[in-house]
Amino acid sequence: MSDILLTQNTGKILGPVAKLLGYIMEGIFFVIDKIGIPNIGLAIILFTIVIYLLLTPLTIRQQKFSKLQVKMNPELQAIQKKYKNKKDNDSMMAMNMETQAVYAKYGVSPSGSCVQLLIQMPILLALYRVIGNIPAYVGKVKEAFFPLVDNLIKEPGSIEFLKGFKNFGMYEKQFANENFVGGVTSYVQNTFVDVLNTASSAEWTSLKEHFSNLSGDIDHTLSLLDQYNNFLGLSMSNSPAFTFGEARADGSVIMMIAAFVIPVLAAVTQWINVKLMPQQETNTDNEQQNTMMQSMKTMNTIMPIMSAVFCYTLPAGMGLYWVAGAVVRSIQQILINKHIDKMDLDEIVKKNEDKAKKKMEKAGQKAEKMASYASMNTKNAGMASKASVSSQMSQEEKDELVRKSTEYYSRNAKPGSMMSKANMVREYNEKKNK
Repeated sequence: MSDILLTQNTGKILGPVAKLLGYIMEGIFFVIDKIGIPNIGLAIILFTIVIYLLLTPLTIRQQKFSKLQVKMNPELQAIQKKYKNKKDNDSMMAMNMETQAVYAKYGVSPSGSCVQLLIQMPILLALYRVIGNIPAYVGKVKEAFFPLVDNLIKEPGSIEFLKGFKNFGMYEKQFANENFVGGVTSYVQNTFVDVLNTASSAEWTSLKEHFSNLSGDIDHTLSLLDQYNNFLGLSMSNSPAFTFGEARADGSVIMMIAAFVIPVLAAVTQWINVKLMPQQETNTDNEQQNTMMQSMKTMNTIMPIMSAVFCYTLPAGMGLYWVAGAVVRSIQQILINKHIDKMDLDEIVKKNEDKAKKKMEKAGQKAEKMASYASMNTKNAGMASKASVSSQMSQEEKDELVRKSTEYYSRNAKPGSMMSKANMVREYNEKKNK
């Protein structure tokens, strides 16, 4: 990929990610070209499979979090209900401690799902950049525009002619850039490639008519692009909306129907995705959560429709990625659901409780208090914890452990820490009760 600098994303975050993904796309296209099927549609499907396989560990963590969240949600709701009308500092502190105990018990973080989404977001945005501008990342596709681009640059009035193209506005700033004005070869070439890559069939025809001396170069480029872009009769560079318009003008009923294949598949596969996702139960006692759940249901209903709309107006290659991604996610979801369903969540909870205790002991905190909170919360939600250590101890042993733990706190709590504040509240309450 020589001199492909301009058309690649140069952002500080998306740039490096898009470049890495571009290497993957370049490698895939190189392989399928060597076996005699250099096709962008096939490359997009294989590219999607590879990327989602690489993201599988994150997907499993996210789905595991969702499953555990469904299981622990009744306990969190019980805590919220318990402190519903209590706004004093003591109650708020106790509620936070009990809530943290539940999260520790299940081995998840309140921000765990958000962190995973933040990791995936740059990857997904970079994916759209790569797929939406394949010549910038796949050298073989970029080569299809030559020698046309070099000869077109030399033609008088070529820039003014390109200004009449529908998507010229997307690249107008590039034509005013100092590198373009200064005649930097790679910059000028890439700018022309950008505009021609989004040109419609009608615009290619007008280009051929206006620069008839370049008809041979134009035919050569169009022949290669058709070979690369044609996937099951659909051009990956044209939007379904454009394909439908041309088919209607030509009176081709088959192509008119074919234009809707990708948008319809996008909606159906998105709907299947939504149905396979772990669903949380609603809680009639929590109005805020119910409102949030209703909003999620509305979004889940709208998303398949929006997928169809986007895929109808975007290039078919982007829509194909959307469909392929939804299919891969659905297969992943089925396999992940089976894997997680076979897991003993009670055993996971037990292991997480042990980990939480060790972590708290290292931090100078009392592990038994966390276990007792988790056990109490489980009982409040009607889900008694079989793993509770406190349930296996006599009352005398519990009292003695609490006494020793309290002494340990007082010695180790750092000034200004949450634990020192808790000690102050405890001491105040003890004096008040006396």
